Amino acid sequence: MPRKKKLPSEDIELFRREVGPINPLRPTNRADVGRKGKRTYAPPRSKQDPIQDQIERLDTFQPMDSEAGDELSFIRPGVQHTLFRKLRRGHYAIRSELDLHGMTTAQARRALVNYLHDSRTRGERCVRIIHGKGYNSPERRPVLKSNLDAWLRQCEEVLAFSSAPQSDGGTGAVYVLLSRR
Repeated sequence: MPRKKKLPSEDIELFRREVGPINPLRPTNRADVGRKGKRTYAPPRSKQDPIQDQIERLDTFQPMDSEAGDELSFIRPGVQHTLFRKLRRGHYAIRSELDLHGMTTAQARRALVNYLHDSRTRGERCVRIIHGKGYNSPERRPVLKSNLDAWLRQCEEVLAFSSAPQSDGGTGAVYVLLSRR
């Protein structure tokens, strides 16, 4: 084993002067070995409200433009396609709905995050969100629809979503399939 070379005291003093005081960092995330030898990971806990954290995360995403007649659809990888087909056809009972008409983007984002959180807490599996077609927006473009498409894709509790059938709002509403708690 090679011997460590002793540094001259002038080098050590120069280093400490240049670097300044040092405070050792305490590890915040550790992988623990469980009883069966599997590693578990606990992410650092946020000091903020988890709902507020999610609202802020959604704020950083730039939505794609969509037209009033465009259908929205999304299925998270790993979700069975039969569940998605049932969602698109309206085979799930809609337990509640959220109407975003007349809201600003910031109001709609906050309402969406709170609504999804409350819906999952109540054990609801499928919900409807009405976003409108954007005919009353300044440019007659669906601003909330584009944002909703981007936001729902980022929400982990959303397994899939699809534009509702014409009888239930058509391209002005979406059915959302939520994960179970």
